[in-house]
Amino acid sequence: MRSAIARTMTASKREIPHFYVSADIAMDPVLATARELNASRGDGPKITVTALLLHRLATALKAHPAFNSVATEEGFVQVDAINLGIAIALDDGLIAPAILDCGSLDLPALAARLEQLVGRARAGRLRPDELSGPTFTLSNLGTFPVASFAAIVPPPQVAILATGRAEMRAVVVDSSVAARTMLTATLSADHRAVDGAAAGAFLATFKELVETPQAPAG
Repeated sequence: MRSAIARTMTASKREIPHFYVSADIAMDPVLATARELNASRGDGPKITVTALLLHRLATALKAHPAFNSVATEEGFVQVDAINLGIAIALDDGLIAPAILDCGSLDLPALAARLEQLVGRARAGRLRPDELSGPTFTLSNLGTFPVASFAAIVPPPQVAILATGRAEMRAVVVDSSVAARTMLTATLSADHRAVDGAAAGAFLATFKELVETPQAPAG
Protein backbone atom coordinates (compact mmCIF):
# COMPACT_ATOMS: atom_id res chain seq x y z
CA MET A 1 0.00 0.00 0.00
CA ARG A 2 2.81 2.41 0.81
CA SER A 3 4.35 1.78 -2.64
CA ALA A 4 1.02 2.46 -4.35
CA ILE A 5 0.53 5.67 -2.36
CA ALA A 6 4.07 6.79 -3.21
CA ARG A 7 3.56 6.21 -6.94
CA THR A 8 0.20 7.99 -7.05
CA MET A 9 1.21 11.01 -4.97
CA THR A 10 4.55 11.44 -6.75
CA ALA A 11 2.82 11.37 -10.13
CA SER A 12 0.21 13.85 -8.90
CA LYS A 13 2.75 16.39 -7.66
CA ARG A 14 4.88 15.95 -10.78
CA GLU A 15 2.11 16.17 -13.37
CA ILE A 16 -0.64 18.31 -11.80
CA PRO A 17 -0.06 22.07 -11.45
CA HIS A 18 -1.44 22.47 -7.93
CA PHE A 19 -2.66 25.72 -6.45
CA TYR A 20 -4.17 26.34 -3.03
CA VAL A 21 -6.82 28.63 -1.52
CA SER A 22 -7.89 28.73 2.14
CA ALA A 23 -10.79 30.11 4.17
CA ASP A 24 -11.54 30.36 7.88
CA ILE A 25 -15.05 29.12 8.64
CA ALA A 26 -17.20 29.65 11.73
CA MET A 27 -18.43 26.24 12.86
CA ASP A 28 -20.84 27.23 15.63
CA PRO A 29 -24.02 26.96 13.48
CA VAL A 30 -23.34 23.43 12.22
CA LEU A 31 -22.13 22.26 15.62
CA ALA A 32 -25.42 23.48 17.10
CA THR A 33 -27.27 21.56 14.38
CA ALA A 34 -25.27 18.43 15.22
CA ARG A 35 -26.05 18.71 18.93
CA GLU A 36 -29.77 19.06 18.23
CA LEU A 37 -29.83 16.12 15.85
CA ASN A 38 -27.74 13.86 18.08
CA ALA A 39 -29.93 14.65 21.07
CA SER A 40 -33.06 13.62 19.19
CA ARG A 41 -31.76 10.55 17.35
CA GLY A 42 -31.22 8.14 20.22
CA ASP A 43 -29.21 5.18 18.97
CA GLY A 44 -28.91 6.41 15.35
CA PRO A 45 -25.54 7.13 13.74
CA LYS A 46 -23.83 10.12 15.32
CA ILE A 47 -23.74 13.34 13.34
CA THR A 48 -20.01 14.09 13.23
CA VAL A 49 -18.13 17.15 12.01
CA THR A 50 -16.96 15.08 9.03
CA ALA A 51 -20.54 14.20 8.12
CA LEU A 52 -21.54 17.86 8.37
CA LEU A 53 -18.68 18.94 6.12
CA LEU A 54 -19.47 16.24 3.55
CA HIS A 55 -23.14 17.27 3.50
CA ARG A 56 -22.27 20.92 2.84
CA LEU A 57 -19.65 19.89 0.29
CA ALA A 58 -22.21 17.94 -1.73
CA THR A 59 -24.40 21.05 -1.92
CA ALA A 60 -21.44 23.26 -2.89
CA LEU A 61 -20.51 20.86 -5.69
CA LYS A 62 -24.00 21.14 -7.15
CA ALA A 63 -23.44 24.89 -7.44
CA HIS A 64 -19.90 24.49 -8.80
CA PRO A 65 -19.93 21.32 -10.94
CA ALA A 66 -16.51 22.01 -12.48
CA PHE A 67 -15.01 20.72 -9.22
CA ASN A 68 -16.95 17.46 -9.55
CA SER A 69 -14.88 16.44 -12.58
CA VAL A 70 -12.33 13.79 -13.52
CA ALA A 71 -9.46 13.76 -15.99
CA THR A 72 -9.83 11.48 -19.03
CA GLU A 73 -7.89 10.98 -22.24
CA GLU A 74 -10.37 13.34 -23.91
CA GLY A 75 -9.96 16.03 -21.25
CA PHE A 76 -11.73 16.98 -18.04
CA VAL A 77 -15.28 15.64 -17.80
CA GLN A 78 -17.93 16.78 -15.31
CA VAL A 79 -19.60 13.85 -13.52
CA ASP A 80 -23.32 13.93 -12.80
CA ALA A 81 -23.15 11.80 -9.64
CA ILE A 82 -21.48 13.38 -6.60
CA ASN A 83 -19.24 10.66 -5.16
CA LEU A 84 -17.51 12.11 -2.12
CA GLY A 85 -14.27 10.43 -1.13
CA ILE A 86 -13.20 10.53 2.50
CA ALA A 87 -9.60 9.96 3.55
CA ILE A 88 -9.38 7.11 6.08
CA ALA A 89 -6.14 6.23 7.88
CA LEU A 90 -5.46 2.50 8.22
CA ASP A 91 -2.63 0.77 10.05
CA ASP A 92 -0.67 0.29 6.84
CA GLY A 93 -1.57 3.41 4.89
CA LEU A 94 -4.29 5.72 3.65
CA ILE A 95 -7.32 5.09 1.47
CA ALA A 96 -10.09 7.42 0.30
CA PRO A 97 -13.21 5.45 -0.66
CA ALA A 98 -16.35 7.21 -1.82
CA ILE A 99 -19.85 7.66 -0.53
CA LEU A 100 -21.48 7.10 -3.90
CA ASP A 101 -24.19 9.36 -5.35
CA CYS A 102 -24.63 11.32 -2.14
CA GLY A 103 -25.90 14.54 -3.68
CA SER A 104 -29.49 13.86 -2.64
CA LEU A 105 -28.80 12.50 0.87
CA ASP A 106 -29.94 14.47 3.88
CA LEU A 107 -27.55 14.85 6.82
CA PRO A 108 -28.71 11.84 8.90
CA ALA A 109 -28.64 9.54 5.86
CA LEU A 110 -25.16 10.74 4.89
CA ALA A 111 -23.93 10.23 8.46
CA ALA A 112 -25.22 6.65 8.35
CA ARG A 113 -23.52 5.99 5.01
CA LEU A 114 -20.27 7.49 6.33
CA GLU A 115 -20.32 5.29 9.42
CA GLN A 116 -20.92 2.19 7.28
CA LEU A 117 -18.16 3.14 4.83
CA VAL A 118 -15.56 3.69 7.55
CA GLY A 119 -16.50 0.39 9.23
CA ARG A 120 -16.19 -1.59 6.01
CA ALA A 121 -12.93 0.18 5.11
CA ARG A 122 -11.32 -0.87 8.39
CA ALA A 123 -12.67 -4.40 7.95
CA GLY A 124 -11.29 -4.62 4.39
CA ARG A 125 -14.74 -5.03 2.83
CA LEU A 126 -14.93 -2.08 0.44
CA ARG A 127 -16.47 -2.51 -3.02
CA PRO A 128 -14.35 -1.77 -6.11
CA ASP A 129 -16.61 1.10 -7.19
CA GLU A 130 -16.14 2.77 -3.81
CA LEU A 131 -12.38 2.73 -4.28
CA SER A 132 -12.35 3.84 -7.92
CA GLY A 133 -15.34 6.19 -7.96
CA PRO A 134 -14.57 9.37 -5.94
CA THR A 135 -15.19 12.61 -7.83
CA PHE A 136 -14.08 14.91 -4.98
CA THR A 137 -12.33 14.12 -1.70
CA LEU A 138 -12.35 15.49 1.84
CA SER A 139 -9.31 14.96 4.04
CA ASN A 140 -10.14 15.90 7.63
CA LEU A 141 -7.45 15.89 10.33
CA GLY A 142 -9.77 17.39 12.91
CA THR A 143 -9.11 14.63 15.43
CA PHE A 144 -5.50 15.88 15.73
CA PRO A 145 -4.13 19.26 16.88
CA VAL A 146 -3.71 20.35 13.25
CA ALA A 147 -4.74 23.92 12.46
CA SER A 148 -4.53 23.58 8.68
CA PHE A 149 -2.79 21.69 5.90
CA ALA A 150 -2.77 21.33 2.11
CA ALA A 151 -3.57 17.96 0.57
CA ILE A 152 -2.35 16.49 -2.73
CA VAL A 153 -4.97 16.21 -5.49
CA PRO A 154 -5.75 12.48 -6.01
CA PRO A 155 -5.92 11.71 -9.75
CA PRO A 156 -8.16 11.67 -11.74
CA GLN A 157 -9.99 14.18 -9.52
CA VAL A 158 -9.40 17.90 -9.99
CA ALA A 159 -9.59 19.03 -6.35
CA ILE A 160 -9.48 18.00 -2.71
CA LEU A 161 -10.49 19.86 0.45
CA ALA A 162 -8.32 19.63 3.56
CA THR A 163 -9.69 20.63 6.95
CA GLY A 164 -7.97 20.95 10.30
CA ARG A 165 -9.33 21.02 13.82
CA ALA A 166 -12.37 23.11 14.75
CA GLU A 167 -11.06 25.18 17.66
CA MET A 168 -11.91 28.27 19.68
CA ARG A 169 -10.24 31.39 18.31
CA ALA A 170 -10.48 35.11 18.97
CA VAL A 171 -12.12 36.75 15.94
CA VAL A 172 -13.45 40.20 15.15
CA VAL A 173 -17.27 40.30 15.04
CA ASP A 174 -18.98 43.67 14.47
CA SER A 175 -15.81 45.58 15.46
CA SER A 176 -15.44 43.60 18.70
CA VAL A 177 -13.30 40.60 19.60
CA ALA A 178 -15.31 37.44 20.30
CA ALA A 179 -14.65 33.76 20.83
CA ARG A 180 -15.81 31.57 17.96
CA THR A 181 -15.27 27.94 16.97
CA MET A 182 -13.27 28.25 13.74
CA LEU A 183 -12.03 25.79 11.15
CA THR A 184 -9.53 26.41 8.35
CA ALA A 185 -10.38 24.74 5.03
CA THR A 186 -7.78 24.57 2.24
CA LEU A 187 -8.76 23.67 -1.31
CA SER A 188 -6.06 22.11 -3.48
CA ALA A 189 -6.95 22.25 -7.16
CA ASP A 190 -5.63 21.35 -10.61
CA HIS A 191 -4.94 24.60 -12.46
CA ARG A 192 -5.47 22.88 -15.81
CA ALA A 193 -9.13 22.28 -14.93
CA VAL A 194 -10.11 25.27 -12.75
CA ASP A 195 -8.79 28.73 -12.01
CA GLY A 196 -8.30 30.75 -8.85
CA ALA A 197 -11.49 32.77 -9.20
CA ALA A 198 -13.55 29.58 -9.54
CA ALA A 199 -11.81 28.11 -6.48
CA GLY A 200 -12.52 31.26 -4.51
CA ALA A 201 -16.19 31.14 -5.49
CA PHE A 202 -16.40 27.46 -4.52
CA LEU A 203 -14.90 28.12 -1.09
CA ALA A 204 -17.20 31.13 -0.61
CA THR A 205 -20.25 28.93 -1.27
CA PHE A 206 -18.97 26.19 1.06
CA LYS A 207 -18.23 28.74 3.80
CA GLU A 208 -21.72 30.26 3.49
CA LEU A 209 -23.35 26.82 3.66
CA VAL A 210 -21.44 25.90 6.81
CA GLU A 211 -21.96 29.23 8.53
CA THR A 212 -25.67 29.61 7.74
CA PRO A 213 -27.96 27.99 10.36
CA GLN A 214 -30.18 25.32 8.88
CA ALA A 215 -33.17 23.48 10.26
CA PRO A 216 -31.97 20.35 12.11
CA ALA A 217 -34.38 18.13 10.16
CA GLY A 218 -32.25 18.54 6.98
